[in-house]
Amino acid sequence: MRYRKLGRTGLEVSEIGFGAWGISGAQWLGAQDQESLRALEVARSNGINFFDTALAYGDGHSERLIGRASHSDAKAIIATKVPPKNGIWPAQQGTPLREVFPKAFVLDCLEQSLRNLGRDQVDLLQFHVWSDEWASDPEWLDTMHTLRSEKVGD
Repeated sequence: MRYRKLGRTGLEVSEIGFGAWGISGAQWLGAQDQESLRALEVARSNGINFFDTALAYGDGHSERLIGRASHSDAKAIIATKVPPKNGIWPAQQGTPLREVFPKAFVLDCLEQSLRNLGRDQVDLLQFHVWSDEWASDPEWLDTMHTLRSEKVGD
């Protein structure tokens, strides 16, 4: 397996990642937990260390499976996503940030993801939808400051 740096994080991630939408059991029919856990084990044994999931994948079921499979593997690098509060994919132009990613909602979603994953941090937290209109919104900037400077989950 080859590895590369993930942006400016310094994390070394496998060039092949494990996208975990399919193991959610909700959006994809036929996913079986034991088979999904075996797939995660095979991925890890073949050098995959990057796992991409989201709170919206099976209402956290994908995160819980990754947590079960990687609970003792500190080398597993996990990315997850905050779903839009208004439930609209993709983001609609002109929608205010407060309807999609208000600070309290983002922090609550992160707390739930941490519980699902059985971890005290995630390596990469993403927003499941985005609009460049939000980049200069003071609430978004405050949320980012909070996420970067505080230990959320304590």
